[in-house]
Amino acid sequence: RDLTLPASLERVGDYALFHCGELKVLRLGDGVRYWGGGAIMNCRRLDTFQVDCTGREGELLACLAGELPGELDVTLRRGGETAARLIFPEYVEVYEENCPAHHFDYNIYGAGYGYHHCFYGKKLDIKAYDALWRPMLAMEHDGDCALRLAWWRLRYPAELTDRAAADYRAYLRSHVLEAVQFLLSLGDVSGLGLLLAEAPPDRETLAAACALARERGNAAALALLLEERHRRFPTGAARDFTL
Repeated sequence: RDLTLPASLERVGDYALFHCGELKVLRLGDGVRYWGGGAIMNCRRLDTFQVDCTGREGELLACLAGELPGELDVTLRRGGETAARLIFPEYVEVYEENCPAHHFDYNIYGAGYGYHHCFYGKKLDIKAYDALWRPMLAMEHDGDCALRLAWWRLRYPAELTDRAAADYRAYLRSHVLEAVQFLLSLGDVSGLGLLLAEAPPDRETLAAACALARERGNAAALALLLEERHRRFPTGAARDFTL
């Protein structure tokens, strides 16, 4: 389910991981220069990658994103620290029989095709990746996937332009409670603090977020949310010192 390949690995042979149906997480370096045919064929659950980068990650990512059309969650690490975390939405390629015309129509469904192919010269173009955000929102898309995509781009803003940051921030502001639920599921209290700074919730949403944290039994998150509520929406009995 969770496989770590050695950083020195340079070659993955034909059908190396063929039909590893339970494999979900793959951790590896970007030094793999050759992927054999069918190396990850039928790895239907494989969707999470952690890549230790030395500057050659583009070729590796282009190969993986081209082979796997499902949603991918990719963490790029440099010097042992997370440099970026990118979500590649799902897409599906379908050949549909057109009986009257006696041919097959080729169709692509899902918002992820552009994300899986935003590589130029075998290098990841992050600006092209961010430019796909608005078109994705204009078509049918998975809201949960969009939320995570926006969050991770703001959390680890590698090469993030001001315009792209504003777009992601605006989306989080309109889905704050869902973002709080997501961060509570991760137990990410520091991330919750960043969310409150990037997308300040209104009074009602903040109260609902407090209720969620209380329900989950996350005391640290609840304390943070209550402090935010006290800071932004102070309440208390009216005081009159008139004699």
